[in-house]
Amino acid sequence: MIIFLIAALLFAALEVVALKKNLPRLEYIAKPAVMISLFIWLWTSVGLQGALLWFGLGILFSLVGDVLLMISLDRFFLAGLAAFFVAHVTYIIGFNTPLPDLSAWSLLLAVIIGINGVRVMRRILAPLAAGQAVSPRRVPGPNGGQSHLRIPIIVYGVVISVMLLSALMKLSDLSWNASAALLVGLGAFLFYLSDVILAWMKFVAPVQHGRIYNMLSYQLGQIAIIAGVVLQFKALR
Repeated sequence: MIIFLIAALLFAALEVVALKKNLPRLEYIAKPAVMISLFIWLWTSVGLQGALLWFGLGILFSLVGDVLLMISLDRFFLAGLAAFFVAHVTYIIGFNTPLPDLSAWSLLLAVIIGINGVRVMRRILAPLAAGQAVSPRRVPGPNGGQSHLRIPIIVYGVVISVMLLSALMKLSDLSWNASAALLVGLGAFLFYLSDVILAWMKFVAPVQHGRIYNMLSYQLGQIAIIAGVVLQFKALR
């Protein structure tokens, strides 16, 4: 039902307003409502069978991560990271059900994503090695005890890179509708970008209007992924 897609877009817009105007009560409603709307749209449009079940689980784990990080970015950072880690894994399974054939395109993508991912990861990890970190809700300064986050962040960086690769591989997958492949590719890139922005703000340096860019890219990314999935699986019916 298209009404739930419209609802997701409206709630995403309200989330931006909440961040811009500093309205936490509106954020507490709008932020989780985006993922709830997307889940209902997926469920009512194409169901939750086969690969679709994995995308549905990805939405639900993303919802858990959203709520945890909304309550406290610092206190629940690792818990939120774990929830989004599982969300990315479920998306990877969904995109790779059934397993696609390897091609020169997929190998090229893997190299490009890997090289750029390592560069970004080094910048994000450097402050942790130096015992410094920046939180978007605090004045920049010394923040010891962050070195234990290095391994979780590296593992998370690998899984989001694999998720991005899995989505972009649909562009050369002849079993995928071209428009659907473009949507999931764009959505995965925006999801990836949102994680980079969040990590950059927390560990490297403040970003002007960073929270807005972070949430806008994240929510539009999720919407594009699910829109592509719905379009693809509707075409297969």
